[in-house]
Amino acid sequence: MKKVMIGIAILALALAACGGGSDSDASDGSSGEAAGPGDPVAGASVYSGVCSACHGGDLQGIDGLGKQLAPSEFVADMTEEELAAFIIVGRAADDPENTQGIAMPARGGDPSLSDQDMRDVAAYLKAQQ
Repeated sequence: MKKVMIGIAILALALAACGGGSDSDASDGSSGEAAGPGDPVAGASVYSGVCSACHGGDLQGIDGLGKQLAPSEFVADMTEEELAAFIIVGRAADDPENTQGIAMPARGGDPSLSDQDMRDVAAYLKAQQ
């Protein structure tokens, strides 16, 4: 059963990586534009297309894939900028601060997403607290 769940997680991440994002040509996923404040409406769209694969459409998490994001003390305790920075980098499964042992891929597994997309997702998550 565990192998099936891991396979599903890998498939979900691969499908999410094929999803939409910005039209940016920057190889690092950043837009090359000045940083703007996050837009929670745009963030909801990015979340739905990418993040929900692991964290659920209702932000309640999916066992074995991603933690609950609303309500979430982790999200609530960060500023929007700190949360965006976290999403941009992600967290390795073996990171001492990782409480589940499941990797949080950089940019949710979609390298085509811009820094602005990540700020938008952070704004959306903060608005859900």
